[in-house]
Amino acid sequence: MSSATALVARLETNQEVNFRVQPHNIEAEQALLGAILVNNDAFYRVSDFLQPEHFFEELHRRIFELMSSMIRAGKIATPITLKTFVGEIDLGGITAPQYLARLAAEATTVINAADYGRTVYDLAIRRQLIGVGEELVNVAYDAPVEMAPREQIEDAERKLYALAEKGRYEGGFQKFDGALRLAIDMAASAFQRAGGLSGIASGLRDLDARMGGLQRSDLIVLAGRPAMGKTSLATNIAFNMAKAWRGERQEDGSIKSVDGAIVGFFSLEMSADQLATRIVAEQSGISSYKIRQGRITEADFARLTDVAAQIEKLPLYIDQTGGISIAQLVARARRLQRQKGLDVLFIDYLQLLSGSSKKGENRVQELTEITTSLKALAKELNVPIIALSQLSRQVENRDDKRPQLSDLRESGSIEQDADVVMFVYREEYYLKAKEPRPGTDEHNKWVMEMEAAHGLAELIIGKQRHGPTGTVALQFDADVTRFSDRADETHLPERLE
Repeated sequence: MSSATALVARLETNQEVNFRVQPHNIEAEQALLGAILVNNDAFYRVSDFLQPEHFFEELHRRIFELMSSMIRAGKIATPITLKTFVGEIDLGGITAPQYLARLAAEATTVINAADYGRTVYDLAIRRQLIGVGEELVNVAYDAPVEMAPREQIEDAERKLYALAEKGRYEGGFQKFDGALRLAIDMAASAFQRAGGLSGIASGLRDLDARMGGLQRSDLIVLAGRPAMGKTSLATNIAFNMAKAWRGERQEDGSIKSVDGAIVGFFSLEMSADQLATRIVAEQSGISSYKIRQGRITEADFARLTDVAAQIEKLPLYIDQTGGISIAQLVARARRLQRQKGLDVLFIDYLQLLSGSSKKGENRVQELTEITTSLKALAKELNVPIIALSQLSRQVENRDDKRPQLSDLRESGSIEQDADVVMFVYREEYYLKAKEPRPGTDEHNKWVMEMEAAHGLAELIIGKQRHGPTGTVALQFDADVTRFSDRADETHLPERLE
């Protein structure tokens, strides 16, 4: 074959590729439109998911749009009532009114209308998928200088997930018995699960007793002033869940979590190694500051390595990227659930996330977008999301510094969107800064108050959609940054007579 012949063959091959027709099914579109023209009730079998733009043929889009408007207005859509609005169009020898009459005449049944609608819809989604792919290729070839490849990946992933959400037509109303079965299944799971909880156990007895565990699809806000121990409590709960994880392989090859949780942890403030140091300190009982300064014995180091060997096998995944947007966080959470599984998500902390709005715009609106997106993500992934939050300084101006819902910083949307709001409070922290002059009566009283408050932490549940509010007493060991159940007379073992 000569070079000229080869060139011609290559051009012909490329021409065939360039002129490939996107997926469509004109017959399915015609059958659906005909079914609706014969019986307008068929429209309601597809109206909740099918839109005019889902049709491949332009005339079919116009017809479906007119039919939709007329039927929703309470009028009857027939070839006769529609022909005035379609207008005079030459369709290769037949007019638009003649084409409408033929659609109705060739419609054999309305039983398959929903199937025709799904066929049209699925093909439209495939065409949009092709559009996303073409845009991905074109942008990769000719990307703006300021657009990093990572941004393009995240943008493509966002569009694909948006398309996946649009590509679902199983929503809408369901019979109450379906919801009832889900409620009974949840109760049965709680009855069978260790501890009798309907949600995922936090590993803190009194907290689980009050909340029934962390409930799926809940947005849980854990707030507090600096140095109260928000991050420590979050890492404690995350570790407890990951340590208790147990999964069972399903028939389709996937792993279903039976107990505990696969944990995702967005650490926007601390690095992954700082977070790991806290967990190792908690589990080994060796002070974190000693670990950082290297002030440990050979026996301590052996204990650290043993603990590290146990921890590294846990399903606990940490993302330490700082300053990410809510869109990036959503994309990464979806990716983690798809690749590794995900049962609970931690975010440390809310105010370090950015929204999609431009810099300089209203921060309150930005935080509203963030909390709304997190609540939507919790429902989409069907996992509890624990988001840490800072409190405003007005707490410091009160005599009683226990936090309230009004102290949530920057936005009332946190209180509005959250299913549960909890506050961490340690009286010991504030008392320590008020030490009177030694030798005085005030100092003696202060010592007694310090002894009573030593190691005591309060977890104040300020809002809970599914249960009561109130305060849970916890033990806090500052040296190893560990929260644990607080022993009292009601939890002590029975004494032998």
